[in-house]
Amino acid sequence: MHVLEHPTPTLFFTGKGGVGKTSLSCATAVALADRGKNVLLVSTDPASNIHEVFGQDIGTDPTPITDVDGLKAMNVDPEAAAEAYRERVVGPYRGVLPDSAIQSIEEQFAGACTVEIAAFDEFAKLLANEDVTADFDHVVFDTAPTGHTLRLLTLPTAWTGFIEDAAAGTSCIGPLEGMKQQRSLYEGAVNALANKHETTLVLVTRPDRAAVDEAARTSEELAEIGIRNQALAVNGVFKAHDTSDIVAVAMERRGGAALRELPAALASLKRRDLPLKSGQVLGVASLRSLLADQDLKPVESVDMVALPENLDALVDDLAKKNHGVIMTMGKGGVGKTSVAAYVAVALAKRGHKVHLSTTDPAAHVAQTVTDIPDNLEIGRIDPEIEVEKYREEVMSTTGANLDETGLALLEEDLSSPCTEEIAVFRAFARTVHEATDSIVVMDTAPTGHTILLLDAAESYHREVGRLTDGVPEAVANLLPRLRDPDFTRVLICTVPEATPVHEAADLQRDLQRAGMDPTAWVINMSLAPLSVTDPILVARKGQEARYIAEVINDHATRAALVPWREDSVWGMTDVTASDAA
Repeated sequence: MHVLEHPTPTLFFTGKGGVGKTSLSCATAVALADRGKNVLLVSTDPASNIHEVFGQDIGTDPTPITDVDGLKAMNVDPEAAAEAYRERVVGPYRGVLPDSAIQSIEEQFAGACTVEIAAFDEFAKLLANEDVTADFDHVVFDTAPTGHTLRLLTLPTAWTGFIEDAAAGTSCIGPLEGMKQQRSLYEGAVNALANKHETTLVLVTRPDRAAVDEAARTSEELAEIGIRNQALAVNGVFKAHDTSDIVAVAMERRGGAALRELPAALASLKRRDLPLKSGQVLGVASLRSLLADQDLKPVESVDMVALPENLDALVDDLAKKNHGVIMTMGKGGVGKTSVAAYVAVALAKRGHKVHLSTTDPAAHVAQTVTDIPDNLEIGRIDPEIEVEKYREEVMSTTGANLDETGLALLEEDLSSPCTEEIAVFRAFARTVHEATDSIVVMDTAPTGHTILLLDAAESYHREVGRLTDGVPEAVANLLPRLRDPDFTRVLICTVPEATPVHEAADLQRDLQRAGMDPTAWVINMSLAPLSVTDPILVARKGQEARYIAEVINDHATRAALVPWREDSVWGMTDVTASDAA
């Protein structure tokens, strides 16, 4: 990696889900430690999988990594951080204030906003507190998928401004004293992020148009908040070794087209291309090979099981109901958006009224559909629009009868960063409500934040009711609808690789604990049904059998398989099992 030539003390790896941020951040941390440096690797991803990459348990305190002297790793647990944050603020009042007052304060900390600021609190300690980082030469952050990473990285500015502007002592995240006490720490984090001698941000992408475009947006937005010391890593660049293999040639053509047309924001950055390799990045040895000119040993293959049904067979069953919600969920980068788009178009072509929408902050759903039937509506929950609508509603209802002091307090509440979360939640509930007389297909946000959204429903009931005239019907009915298998059908999306399959299994367990049982799994971008002769693709196809079998035998009650396609836009010319076999 070029960032290893002159590494800054702090290194961030960010990008669209599934592009290899975790692999590259872990490999960089190992490489620095192998040079004799003391390194701390930190995952701020709610769906962290650094434990699987290293093959050992990693907790919320720095954990020594086996076989890598000088390297420790840790996860930032948002829920644990929120609990500690709540207790730090509420604790001093226990036994001093009446129980009713304590309960009121605790309710103010019940929302997802507290989780976000608490996670940033931990992030700021690692970034700006020398007491924590003094023992390390480098801190390497494996960050969450793009939209949420941006939110994490922009929080210093948002929260600092909020503290300065707040006129009263409470907000939707509770008493501000808990934040004011940390103000110098937050300001230090802001300064460290913008200091090119202290921080480098590595944008990770794959040679794929959607991932490249997202990396460019990320680059521009980070530059706007002062983070300009950036580098680019293109992971999984494929060059066909067998030009008679039409799948290999198509794969090289697709990647080459994406890299030839790099947006201006990326073209000027220092860049490192890393080739697609035969094996998967699992274990310290593979991490050392990833940045070296060596192939990765493939995972031992197993006998191929009978392939799952195709996606059209699953859509046929989904089409038996003319209303309800269909949600695609899974790790970032597994193709949730393209699966959602295909399902929506297929249902519309079968005569259903369909609304295709997304709650993903990095949404590109409209770009995936080229053949739009008249009965298909495509929408997106746009945070800026939803915030403005929510503010107007609150000011015209709750604000209408307030005096000057009350209005000032309300304005303060609405200027906090968590207002966006509340507004988006309401829009999500509204969209689900539409499914009473049509089919709504939701391309949802990446795994961890999807679960936070669903788990936060009860908290948002309280928050929405506090600021408006009661809870809207759509919000009140949301959880019962999501838990009704006749109304909500969840498709868990994955690709036939170790980490995406295991994260999807974790997601399924989380959903089942929340009272939601997935309808089916969709194994996307598979080489298994295709005829390939290129040695890299043959090796990767051989590995897939193990993970397809795991999905069928251990996780899914029903599974569908989607072959790799040359174009991610469904409905255009592509390579499929029928024309590649």
